Amino acid sequence: MLDSPFTDLDRPPLSQAALTRALVRPGGLWSDITVVGRTGSTNADLAQAVRDGARQGAVLIAEAQFAGRGRLGRVWSVPPRSGLTFSMLLRPEPPPTRQGWLPLLVGLAVASAVRKLAEVDVRLKWPNDLLIGERKLAGVLAERVDSAVIMGVGLNVSVRADELPVETATSLAVEEAACVDRDPLIRAVLREIELHYREWSQEDGDADACGLRAAYLGLSATVGREVRVELPGERVLTGLATGIDQAGHLLVRSKGEEHTLSAGDVVHVRPHTS
Repeated sequence: MLDSPFTDLDRPPLSQAALTRALVRPGGLWSDITVVGRTGSTNADLAQAVRDGARQGAVLIAEAQFAGRGRLGRVWSVPPRSGLTFSMLLRPEPPPTRQGWLPLLVGLAVASAVRKLAEVDVRLKWPNDLLIGERKLAGVLAERVDSAVIMGVGLNVSVRADELPVETATSLAVEEAACVDRDPLIRAVLREIELHYREWSQEDGDADACGLRAAYLGLSATVGREVRVELPGERVLTGLATGIDQAGHLLVRSKGEEHTLSAGDVVHVRPHTS
């Protein structure tokens, strides 16, 4: 009974039928929406679906995940039905050199939807965290499987302060957001992702032509900050984050030299000055 939809009436289950009626339509991006009570990892499940020939636009939402992962293999775990944990199967047509924007695009779309509906000041930490202040509200995890890209999102919605997995996390409930109802939130998020993905695809992945880079920079909590970036191979780079390049990479100026980073764990060192 632990995972029963009726054990916590403040956290009602999502309706697969209602979401399908609202979001799956001819000519739309979303081709199939599945809601499951519990799974190990929605990203892993959709990766298998790719190998089985699933179409673009498949969405898998889990009410609970017991093997959810963040970047660098970190565990992301919250109580059942207290967050939005879902993955999407995308088969992007823009060239691979421009597909580094996908995690940033999804992060921007989630942040935009949450800002509008929940009325909280969500900002973007490169490459894939959503912050309120310096606390993590959500994360995005991108994984390539053959020619497809699986985009996973974990968003804390009704998680209470004593349920947060780490002290550096937060939730919409903790932030006293205007909306902590997962149904309108997932609808708004998926519609916003579809909008940004279509605009980006129509411009062949050109982040400037579709307005993606300007919109991302407008919500960036990283650009303009002193940062410490933990790089692969236990290397560390400290400097000023100066921008995002055409491939979605972070630009950091350190000791008079500009570095282009495609991956790394960013720590904000000083408050934003603007």
